[in-house]
Amino acid sequence: MKGIIEDMKEKEVVIQAKGLKKSFRCGDVEQVIFENLSLDIYKGDFTVIMGSSGAGKSTLLYSLSGMDRPQKGEVKFCGEMVTNLTDDQLAVFRRKNCGFVFQQNYLLDRMSLIDNVIVAGVLVSNKRNEIVEKAKKIFEMVNIPPNIQKKFPNQISGGEAQRVGIVRAVINSPNVVFADEPTGSLNSDNSKAVLDIFSKLYKDGQSIIMVTHDKQSALRANRLIYLKDGKVCGDCNLGEYEDNNTDRTAKLEKFLIEMGW
Repeated sequence: MKGIIEDMKEKEVVIQAKGLKKSFRCGDVEQVIFENLSLDIYKGDFTVIMGSSGAGKSTLLYSLSGMDRPQKGEVKFCGEMVTNLTDDQLAVFRRKNCGFVFQQNYLLDRMSLIDNVIVAGVLVSNKRNEIVEKAKKIFEMVNIPPNIQKKFPNQISGGEAQRVGIVRAVINSPNVVFADEPTGSLNSDNSKAVLDIFSKLYKDGQSIIMVTHDKQSALRANRLIYLKDGKVCGDCNLGEYEDNNTDRTAKLEKFLIEMGW
């Protein structure tokens, strides 16, 4: 454990959460999702958040990204206290600093795939030509050729749509990509293709936070955080990903068993 902590101290903190509380009311009953939760996310890490259903994984993801507001506590993101920003300020902050990939891709049906990406880019920059060239390069990275880029969302497969969603998420060079069950609705081949892209982004220095129930997805992370009963119950350093690394798989499974998975 000491070695893990020392390794993390050497890294730059990109998101710092302190004393977070999030709850919902159902009539007179308050349902606490998490309370007094504190967590540091490090720049350049591929961080996966796991836990049983209802543990607060997605709620934590949205709280860290500024998509949701905790009732108590603070979130500092790239030195900015996002919990103090107005809704309009938060919207601008997210466009510049965050990329989002969800289980559903939320592509705009009436726009071509490349236009879906360009629209996201011009919200931050008015340099359309640069955005178009950048989009083409990222499309190439995710293996979406030009003839597919001109298609509309209802003309492509779910795996292709999710890859387009990743292009849209990174078009503005976000400080952090947030992914909520990005392979949850994909078959095994498409899941692997999407995870390969996340692995490449991570190797290129992109900070990623991903919520997942899937062990194969979790294996791609270098850091695994486990939530239970609204608390961080485990923090595992998995190291760098390698295909077919049985030691890594065994380490993950041992950790999950210890967490009560």
